[in-house]
Amino acid sequence: MIVKDIVERGSGPLLSEIHEKIAWIVFNNPQRMNAMSQEMWDNAASLLDKYGSNQEVRAIVLTGAGERAFVAGADISKFETERASAEAMASYNQSVANFHDSLNVITKPTIARVNGFCIGGGLAIAIGCDIRICSEKSTFGVPAAKLGIGYKAKGIMELERLVGPAFTAEIFYTGRQFSSEEAKGMRLVNHVVSEDKLDEAVADLLERIAQNAPLSIRAVKESLIETGKPESKRDFSAHHYTVEQCQTSSDYTEGRTAFMEKRRPEFTGT
Repeated sequence: MIVKDIVERGSGPLLSEIHEKIAWIVFNNPQRMNAMSQEMWDNAASLLDKYGSNQEVRAIVLTGAGERAFVAGADISKFETERASAEAMASYNQSVANFHDSLNVITKPTIARVNGFCIGGGLAIAIGCDIRICSEKSTFGVPAAKLGIGYKAKGIMELERLVGPAFTAEIFYTGRQFSSEEAKGMRLVNHVVSEDKLDEAVADLLERIAQNAPLSIRAVKESLIETGKPESKRDFSAHHYTVEQCQTSSDYTEGRTAFMEKRRPEFTGT
């Protein structure tokens, strides 16, 4: 199991490793159900920037350590030091915004591997990923209304883009936790599997992605990035350029040749 191995080899609240061209980012605060501190937000943003520009990385997986949680929101034990004043709150919010800005512009596939609680800020991380795979025991929710917290429009819009206005209203209005099957029904997650099959399902998805041409995937990702923006701010120039690159790439030649030779293509991203 890759996640368990990464945790055993590393230390600290955030762990990372590249394994067979897949970058793994592990939120490692299991005693607090991987709740996020400002340090974790900052370090995770830096890792996303690093892996996003690494040409060897084919995809990025975000997950939590242990079996209880993906990320169960913010680390309340840090509030007195990280969010006790207006200045501290502004700094903390900027760290969170920097993380999401980094996640939103990555041109590689991002996968959330969810096992257990995916609450508040954890749900925001998951919905910022391209694909979400969860175990049957996973639960999802945004308890902002139970805590008197006002959610900014950008975060609400991200959720609405996935599940629509009616489910978004129910999630925020009730503040309750939703089961994995409910999450699948509202299209919040792509796949629900048994806990013992979670790693197998993630590995299968990653293998299918890694077998395909990186430039082709990048072209799709760049389009998804732009369509996720307000229409007035969309710029498809990078997408159009990548599409043109595909047509002149060695991978395009390799794909055609492999098809004719009835073998699996070996793509290099060039």
